[in-house]
Amino acid sequence: MPGKRGTIGMVAGEASGDLLAAQLLAGLKSRLGDTVDYAGIGGKRMMAEGFRSDWPMETLSVNGYVEVLGSLREILATRRAVRDKMLAQPPLCFIGVDAPDFNFGLEVPLRRAGIPVVHFVSPSIWAWRGGRIRTIARAVDHILCLFPFEPEIYARAGIPATYVGHPLADVIPMVPDVAGARARLGLPEGRRVVAVLPGSRRSEVRNLGATFFAAMARMQAMEPDLVFVLPAASAPLRAIVEELHRQYPDLALTVVDGQSHLAMEAADVVLLASGTATLEAALYKKPMVISYKVPWLTAQIMKRQGYLPYVGLPNILSGRFVVPELLQDDATPEALARETLLQLNDESNTAFLREHFTQMHHSLQRNTAGLASEVVVRLMHERGQL
Repeated sequence: MPGKRGTIGMVAGEASGDLLAAQLLAGLKSRLGDTVDYAGIGGKRMMAEGFRSDWPMETLSVNGYVEVLGSLREILATRRAVRDKMLAQPPLCFIGVDAPDFNFGLEVPLRRAGIPVVHFVSPSIWAWRGGRIRTIARAVDHILCLFPFEPEIYARAGIPATYVGHPLADVIPMVPDVAGARARLGLPEGRRVVAVLPGSRRSEVRNLGATFFAAMARMQAMEPDLVFVLPAASAPLRAIVEELHRQYPDLALTVVDGQSHLAMEAADVVLLASGTATLEAALYKKPMVISYKVPWLTAQIMKRQGYLPYVGLPNILSGRFVVPELLQDDATPEALARETLLQLNDESNTAFLREHFTQMHHSLQRNTAGLASEVVVRLMHERGQL
């Protein structure tokens, strides 16, 4: 388009990255106006900010060593296509949003070609696979960190890094509007609500979905007043969820398209897969039970490369177990139902978590979109791109 300075390339690989990238896009647009285009791989939230996704984000929404094998050819072909297009038409800057295994392999050749590279979201090198920091040093000019303890790790490796806070802390209200969320979702009044989030990837829902549904059935049998709400991240995931729901026709369950934030805001307790959603639940000040299941080989590899006794972000940021985690063989329907009801019915624990998660929320609130976009624009100026 006439008057455009060029394009900023971006790649986000899943729903959480789409949300983070959309916030960054809003910050960039406020600084650069309409003078720049944005293109690459992204989701609905990014596209709502004017982003052009040239490849479907769902291609990258696969996790785990074993699970990725079935999609590896398509993923690698997509990465080659993105790389070739950006090398042929160099963007002003490239921003990889999370998806480290995909993005670092893309960022290394782009940076080698002279394209400024920013990576948004530090991979959890402090939790597992710390050796990745050598790859990061080759891949990026600057890394944007979501948590306050991360820049020091990169400083020791000579990698420029900036703590920008977590954009979810700016988006999620400090005090949740529980009644308003329930009204918007059409949930019945006077009933206690359990939000159930089996994940935003197909592999997660296939691994956890049946177990979560069996756990819901047990909870309803023990406490018939409960109602459940389950947000499906996409149409293919909704199809999996509805297939499971047909096996439990009497379950008091509302399935909604997306709207995971509303579901958590409406809830009294949350049962969910490990991932960014656990931090979202903490920012909504909710008691929760965190779970995860992956194939045996994936679990063994992850266990050997892990450094921490917990996997959920609320526990990692707290430095201790503040909410329960039931992983792999421990994630039985009986155990998940029992722990979720314990979280639901322990009023003193709920009060403690509300105060603890409020302090966590304040610590992560940093006007992320503004700080992150400032780093990107400054780097482009320094490199003569603007």
